[in-house]
Amino acid sequence: MAALTFLAMGLWQTVCGGSQSTESLKWLQFMQTTATFLLPPILCAWLWDSGHKPFTWLKMDKKVSWQDAVLAVGIMICAIPCINLLADLNSHVQLPDSLASIEKQLKQMEEAAAALTERFLQAENIGILFINIALMAFLPALSEELSFRGTLQQILGNKHAAIWITAFLFSAIHMQFYGFVPRMLMGATFGYIFLWTGSLWVPVLMHFTNNGLAVIVYYLFGQNNSADTIGTGTTWWLGVISLMITSLGLLIFYRRTHTR
Repeated sequence: MAALTFLAMGLWQTVCGGSQSTESLKWLQFMQTTATFLLPPILCAWLWDSGHKPFTWLKMDKKVSWQDAVLAVGIMICAIPCINLLADLNSHVQLPDSLASIEKQLKQMEEAAAALTERFLQAENIGILFINIALMAFLPALSEELSFRGTLQQILGNKHAAIWITAFLFSAIHMQFYGFVPRMLMGATFGYIFLWTGSLWVPVLMHFTNNGLAVIVYYLFGQNNSADTIGTGTTWWLGVISLMITSLGLLIFYRRTHTR
């Protein structure tokens, strides 16, 4: 992962000259995601599988029923107000006074990340929208699930401890402290879905749904969209209801897979 990441950054520096334009940074995002999260797990799985069938080792050869796919997407959509509520609560966490300088740096990192994400999300036409969906929804969903659920979780044992350790690292690597808790819980959800179904495609689909909805909503409504505030403030009760519906959906998923 380290070697390919440095190679990707060197290639970007050579081709784009270190330009800070949005197009150049998108190319950097594409190269880094591919080099860091997409290629290493496929290469390692090819080496580890005695028959050199990486997609079998990564649990990508199992078909997913349309019922499971619809249920997975439905759970992810219903979870949005709950995710917003948890993110809002997480954002109000304050570090001790002795760590005030660290807290300031964390907030600056959050603001910088949010500003860059907003630059990436801007789309003047439908063509750029599809590029954004591919770059910010499909590629991260596929590559991150390959690395975390498909590889790391299986290496650690694919049980409860493995799921939560993987979820912790999944959230930590995003370097966004004020969204740490909801992202970790989302990662744990993906981990359990992977464990129950035995197919990596289901968490990839859920991950893609979460990211893809954010890209599409921003394209339709821009900065004026209120999707990120549903379940917060005076609508906190929607977040609570969302939590109950999501939990029920996961219970149904668990019973379906264990019955099979």
